[in-house]
Amino acid sequence: MIAAFLLVIAAIYVWRLFDLQINDSQYKQSADTNAFLKKTQYPSRGLMYDRNGELVVFNQPAYDVMMIPRDVKAFDTTDFCQTLNITREELEKRFADMKDKRKNPGYSTYTMQPLLTHLSAQDYGRFQEKLYRYPGFFIQKRILRQYNHIAAANVLGNIREVNAEDVKRDDYYQAGDYTGDLGVERSYEEYLRGQKGVEILIRDAHGRIQGHYDNGAHDIPPVSGRDLRLSLDIKLQEYAESLMVGKRGAVVAIEPKTGEILCMVSSPTYDPTLLVGRERGKNYRKLVNDPTKPLFDRALMGTYPPGSTFKPTQGLIFLQEGIITPATPFPCHRGYVSGRLRVGCHPHGSPLPLKPALQTSCNAYFCYGFKAMIDRRSKYGTSANAFEVWKKHLVSMGYGYKLGVDMPGESRGFIPNDKYYNKRYGEGHWSANTIISVSIGQGEILATPLQIANLCATVANRGWFITPHVVKEIADTVMPADLLKKRVPTISPGHYPVIAEGMRMAVTGGTCRRAAFQDVEVAGKTGTAQNPHGRDHSAFIGFAPYNDPKIAVAVYVENAGFGAAYGVPIGSLVMEKYLKGEISPARKGMEQSMLTSYLHYDPQKN
Repeated sequence: MIAAFLLVIAAIYVWRLFDLQINDSQYKQSADTNAFLKKTQYPSRGLMYDRNGELVVFNQPAYDVMMIPRDVKAFDTTDFCQTLNITREELEKRFADMKDKRKNPGYSTYTMQPLLTHLSAQDYGRFQEKLYRYPGFFIQKRILRQYNHIAAANVLGNIREVNAEDVKRDDYYQAGDYTGDLGVERSYEEYLRGQKGVEILIRDAHGRIQGHYDNGAHDIPPVSGRDLRLSLDIKLQEYAESLMVGKRGAVVAIEPKTGEILCMVSSPTYDPTLLVGRERGKNYRKLVNDPTKPLFDRALMGTYPPGSTFKPTQGLIFLQEGIITPATPFPCHRGYVSGRLRVGCHPHGSPLPLKPALQTSCNAYFCYGFKAMIDRRSKYGTSANAFEVWKKHLVSMGYGYKLGVDMPGESRGFIPNDKYYNKRYGEGHWSANTIISVSIGQGEILATPLQIANLCATVANRGWFITPHVVKEIADTVMPADLLKKRVPTISPGHYPVIAEGMRMAVTGGTCRRAAFQDVEVAGKTGTAQNPHGRDHSAFIGFAPYNDPKIAVAVYVENAGFGAAYGVPIGSLVMEKYLKGEISPARKGMEQSMLTSYLHYDPQKN
């Protein structure tokens, strides 16, 4: 029994020694920090260029005050606060937040902790001169983002200090690090951030730095982040943003053959430099509370009834399903009439086939076509079955689900299914007339401006598209294959030229006449989307040149009335600016009108 007791005691001692020396790093950290100071070396963040090689986002140095809590000795807090231009209360709060493991889960008295970030050059200079007075404190060099253009804030995004969730999710981060927040900065964070390095400095018995340990043989240099070449044309982005000043809405332009986004405007927007430096938190709160919602990316997140820009999809579906041929006529007597149901339309010739229906944006044509499909029980059995076929075609064209753009926050829009209507009206108790408004892009149909632009690019390509994306190249690596894959809808390619011709006719002699400009053949389609909460929305899609498309554009201006009022001129000006580099003198008046029209707010007052 005595021997067993001694063995148990010995085992306890052995286990405790093992635990202290192998498992528990506290004493090792204490010994190491007595002899060494390991300073993280932060890499330069990857730069961003536009499609033409113009520098858009770059870095500037910033300085943070760091501390190792166990090394801090008594110091003159009054002088410390005056040097760093902070109050004593602020200093005490920062100490408390640092020790709060809910806010700072990586806290340890043995490791370097951030105290104050984003020192100004003046504060850094003053503090550097007095640093010898404050043992345990150090200066850590970092980087901040800087912008060559006050544009594309929603696309570029910004960087922010990591929070507890970031640190928990990814062991790359420690308290005080920065990470991408919104836009490209967030979606390409792993490429942009690079790899940290470590500098090992040796201390003397008094804790003073004596130089690099072993002449720096054990230092690990940082690896800079990868540069990105964006698909954006930053000059076009600036121009499109200027046309949208004072308006709410979005402009998206795509190069059809590549899926590269040439510009993506959300209006109102904001100055990206507001979210840089010590004032970031205060400015962010202001933007969040701004009633115009500048942080809400309407191009990606806004969901709108597409209105008549949806009619090309209907023509394609009806052709694919054999409901019509290009020559099939439908009547329009100031609208669609079925019993007591009436959907209004504007004056034009009647009856008319598909291409003139697109040219004049005839509501009745697409209502009759929709009814002929959904109520054709001889082919589909039930309206619900027909509707599911209709929906699947739309999904293949990029509606109802996320397209997969390389940006965070994309909305999926909304295309209802048969279950939605069965629940709303009862199974077997609804037909085409019950939901006729969806045939003209109204009712329950919702789409993002990006999805609407993608449809235009698909028609421009005559039957295929590549997932829209805002990054063209990543330095020293390849682009994700999913972004470059050609996607083909369920519509036969042979049907697209008919739709393209109808859109061309809309510019030459229909609802899009204002889209025409010199020496370039333009195709387009207006949209006037009804809005139950106020004035109608003005929309437009267009592409040019007609036979060799280099740009497809979608414009959506909230509460701006007819599509021809704002959607058409803004979209046309964007296409002309991109293709010709300047606006012709004959169209300067239209340009000036768009630049100075304030529909929702005055930028001088907001």
